[in-house]
Amino acid sequence: MNSIIYRITGLMFLAVAITVFLLIYLANSQMTDLFQEYVTVQQMEAHHSMMSANIQAQTGMMGTTEQNFLTSVHQSLIWVGVAIVVMGLAASYILALSITTPLRKLSAAALEIERGNFAHKVSVNSKDEVGSLALVFNRMAETLDNNNKLRQQFLANIAHELRTPLAVIQGHLEGMIDGVIEPSQKKLTSLHEEAVRLSRLIKDLKDLSLAEVRQLSLELKAVDVNHILEQAVYMLKPLADEKEITVAHNFTQGLPSIMADTDKICQIFYNLITNAIRYTPECGQITVSTELIKSAEQVGIKITVDDNGPGIAEEDMPFIFDHFYRADKSRDRKSGGTGLGLAIVKQLTEIHGGKVEVDSVIGQGSSFCVLLPVKVHKNLQ
Repeated sequence: MNSIIYRITGLMFLAVAITVFLLIYLANSQMTDLFQEYVTVQQMEAHHSMMSANIQAQTGMMGTTEQNFLTSVHQSLIWVGVAIVVMGLAASYILALSITTPLRKLSAAALEIERGNFAHKVSVNSKDEVGSLALVFNRMAETLDNNNKLRQQFLANIAHELRTPLAVIQGHLEGMIDGVIEPSQKKLTSLHEEAVRLSRLIKDLKDLSLAEVRQLSLELKAVDVNHILEQAVYMLKPLADEKEITVAHNFTQGLPSIMADTDKICQIFYNLITNAIRYTPECGQITVSTELIKSAEQVGIKITVDDNGPGIAEEDMPFIFDHFYRADKSRDRKSGGTGLGLAIVKQLTEIHGGKVEVDSVIGQGSSFCVLLPVKVHKNLQ
């Protein structure tokens, strides 16, 4: 009896019933008094010539016809009242049913979501509040379905990325143990590189997972963005020189310091510049620039890394910061990285209160912009 349909039906039925009973009672009372008054006036006009005593004796007297008329009217009112009550009950039940039926469908769909069927959706047949709730539910189910697929893909990618270096290390070590492979400085160096790559991948996964839940510890201190960018460009210059890529910079001087973790900010800049070098063709150009951004809400430093590489397709843009995602599927892991660089950039930027954006044109290149907030000083107000 706690169902919404019964409560809505009962409430509306009670309101209609009270209204009908009051109308019938008032109509019957008023009709009897007014009709009796009417009969009295008619009798007084008809017997105006009679004696006062006879008039007084007959005042207020109604005949059989008048009584039958009043009885008929009273019965009609009662039947009309019953009809209105029945129609009110039916209308209230239909109204309650129109509200509770979609809610029951939503409840059934929620149970399907609970069982893991994230692709289940409900039909939207109205534009009222219940219809809006159904739309929100469908969007939630779609998001859960996408997140579940991304989680499965994420786990599969982790297994794939970890399996490759482990298989290489295991194969070479077993060969050396069995005497099939002769240990040498070159082979041992290769195994060490695989071990370092595996360690770096595990560290990146750990930092990424902590950053996503906002539990990555930061050692905040005043950071000079231009100085860190200069160091990053200098350290990565040999990598650019291998492809004869020119790395230009356009730094705005006099930028204020930002409160940030130096190591994490370095990782952001290294990942962006390394990514630009990787996808820029030989003899290409990369430009790293900084700019002070002022608005009514905040003051920030905008760091932009431009390249003249192949660009990013429009269909790849929404996924460019996802884990293990590579726009160029043909590139292997060594030339294309692990696919975690941009995901780490996004998470590290966000835990510093900033945001990262990308703009790209096929055949012309890409532009990655990182906006980091600056604590407002008196000279900037």
